[in-house]
Amino acid sequence: MERDEATARLRSARVGRLATVTPEGRPHVVPFVFALVEEGERLRVYWAVDRKPKRTERIRRLVNLEANPAAELVVDGYEEDWDRLWWVRAWGTGRVVDAPAERRLALDALAAKYPRYAAEPPLGPVVAIDVERVAGWESRP
Repeated sequence: MERDEATARLRSARVGRLATVTPEGRPHVVPFVFALVEEGERLRVYWAVDRKPKRTERIRRLVNLEANPAAELVVDGYEEDWDRLWWVRAWGTGRVVDAPAERRLALDALAAKYPRYAAEPPLGPVVAIDVERVAGWESRP
């Protein structure tokens, strides 16, 4: 899959899986919603700690990124017709967004993609994953 096609599928995916590494070195994978922001060739994925019930705002993936900023995300398309399978992976470095202008950019991108975020903007931390590499695969008959 060419980079442009992989980026388009990443952009349009409604949900992905985010992998981070625990301080003990173990993988930690969770489903998440995100928005892709493109600045020329540079790609940045944003997600936020939203208002869904949680035990703490310092969720595991935030703790993990503080200890090790490496992150990977996967989006995919599954169908019973295996000739139509595909996936896209993006590798990068995660960081909590501190700058108010970047936080606003991220929240606007999330709200544009997810109506729930427009109605109830996330109040928790916003995270950026500065994408360093994108790769994709698709089944071909």
